[in-house]
Amino acid sequence: MYAMTVHLLNRRNLIMSGLGATVAGCVNTGRIGQLPNFSSRAYGFDALKPLDVSAGNLIKITVCTRPFRPAGPRLEAETVGKKTIIHNYGHGGSGWSLAWGYAEAVRDLVAVRRPKSVTVLGAGAMGLTTAIAIAETSTNVTIYARDLPLESRSARATGVWSPSSRVGFKDKVDDAYPALWETLARRSYARHLSYVGRTGNPVEFQPRFYLRSETPEPPLTEPPTNGDKFIHLRRSLRGMEPGGLSLNNAPFPVKTTVTGQLEMTFNITEYTRQLTDEFLSLGGRIERGTVSSMDDIIRLPSEVVVNCTGYDAKMLVGDGSLVPVRGQIAWMAPQTDRRYSISHRNVAVISRSDGLLIQETGGNSYYGFGDDTETPNRDEFLAARAKVAPMFNWG
Repeated sequence: MYAMTVHLLNRRNLIMSGLGATVAGCVNTGRIGQLPNFSSRAYGFDALKPLDVSAGNLIKITVCTRPFRPAGPRLEAETVGKKTIIHNYGHGGSGWSLAWGYAEAVRDLVAVRRPKSVTVLGAGAMGLTTAIAIAETSTNVTIYARDLPLESRSARATGVWSPSSRVGFKDKVDDAYPALWETLARRSYARHLSYVGRTGNPVEFQPRFYLRSETPEPPLTEPPTNGDKFIHLRRSLRGMEPGGLSLNNAPFPVKTTVTGQLEMTFNITEYTRQLTDEFLSLGGRIERGTVSSMDDIIRLPSEVVVNCTGYDAKMLVGDGSLVPVRGQIAWMAPQTDRRYSISHRNVAVISRSDGLLIQETGGNSYYGFGDDTETPNRDEFLAARAKVAPMFNWG
């Protein structure tokens, strides 16, 4: 048996840790990571080119298992004997978006303990950003992971700002969670902004167009009858992000209204490379290895271990609440002269610098829910492509 003390980051100790001032004022001031509230703007189409979604351009199909946790992401410290284990996982489809906010919250939990060394488990978006945030305090940090950064599930993510995507069930999250979420989302957004304009465009704003059909597209998966509802929190960030796009003579062949917005986009290949370089430049180390149990964690030499293992935490620490959510992306060759995205008939087409992505979203958050298979499905790609290909036949 081992002694265990659990410390939850709830509203009370959030305030005591110094983040509470931000929570108290974030709704009214929005000072953290806020951009000016841009008014609608016109977008010219003279230079806009149709995206080439020909099936022959397909490079690869990847599948990512998102780690959904009904009660919301786990941000918690526990003491096991003489070792502190801090858990930072279960962010659903919001991993990249919320990574920096949670990373800085973990850093604050670590700072209270003043360890000489820290081990971070996992090298995905959560692991990398958490390791950097801790290393910035001059602490010795080692990332210990089975998969290196570009091998991780995070490298197969959609790569758009989606901070409220599958972060919990409305009736399962703590009452204080919406305020905590807003604080961490704003902190994360601010940190992402610091990468805008860097060489390689790891983070950039791109126009995204929403094309509606005359007949609504039915969802591929019906939500369970009387099932839990996902919590949606993004409305509280209004005024922080750029405003909508005013579209003049949109070239897309739809009879209904086309709407648009500027969307923060993560070019994950380049962003991951820059984050890895940043961590190493701070003196951090990356080791490939596998931990399979709590006993393995306890045997690690560091005084503090941060668990950023995503869906793998289900087996590693026995978190039976974690639910896999399957997400598939078809990758085509990059089309760097046409950088925009569309959403049409529940399919997203996103032109990033590291590839043109086609993703079936299914029409609701239950699409892929409970599915842990990571085998690519070419038929899913072909069906999604067939839905959006007519949108680029401009004649």
